[in-house]
Amino acid sequence: MYQEFYGLSDPPFNITPDPRYLFLSRRHREAYEHIQFGITQRKGFVQITGEVGAGKSTLCRALLEELEENYATALILNPVMTGIQLVRSILRELDQNDRGNDRVRLIERLNAFLLEQAHANVDVVLIIDEAQDMSDDLLEQVRLLSNLETDDRKLLQIVLVGQPELRATLDSKALRQLRQRITVRYHLGPIDRQETEAYILHRLQIAGSNGRPWFSQAALRAIHRYSGGVPRLINAVCDKALLCGYVEGRDQLGWWQIRKAIRDLEGRHR
Repeated sequence: MYQEFYGLSDPPFNITPDPRYLFLSRRHREAYEHIQFGITQRKGFVQITGEVGAGKSTLCRALLEELEENYATALILNPVMTGIQLVRSILRELDQNDRGNDRVRLIERLNAFLLEQAHANVDVVLIIDEAQDMSDDLLEQVRLLSNLETDDRKLLQIVLVGQPELRATLDSKALRQLRQRITVRYHLGPIDRQETEAYILHRLQIAGSNGRPWFSQAALRAIHRYSGGVPRLINAVCDKALLCGYVEGRDQLGWWQIRKAIRDLEGRHR
């Protein structure tokens, strides 16, 4: 609909974690550098937290695309599972045989693969998204996976990505051994007013915008005020605003279109 009207190749404000659209605000760049540092320096554990829609998943997918050939990666998107299911999922992500329900044998299989990769000078990275949904028992199972090591290196680099609740969970006494192993941490906060404007322009340009549509300063202020600088909310209100602009045949999107977009998102009738 509005794509053709505005001459866009893609919907610029989809909420899917497409790394092509990653906007490296100051905070996103710092988060990216923390993950990269933890992985390249083989710190074992990295913890990245942020509010819902802050861009954590997009950041992780961009990192996976940037890692060079001497890395093998496993991405777990839904960690609500048992310990055995987790190990099987990791093996599957690493293109290894995941058959069987004997945890000891599955761990042996994973360890053998990790040793093989270490001898080939390949680092193995496990990223667990939505880690705040993991039970204490499953997080303890993850800690035990970090015991897979040689005399001089960790065989598995683990990145835990989650909402702020993950920090509270890891602060519990029951998980103090895991918490002590996490040496790289970063909390991804919202972007500021100027970055919100740059973020919107960035996504429009990636989608092939040639100056259409464009947002007035009043519209940009309204978007930032409503979203609080959370990228997913910025995307949601901008997507609705583009639809309003298409219906009205407008190139300039002002405060009124943003107001209508917000009312639609909130389910309020005009």
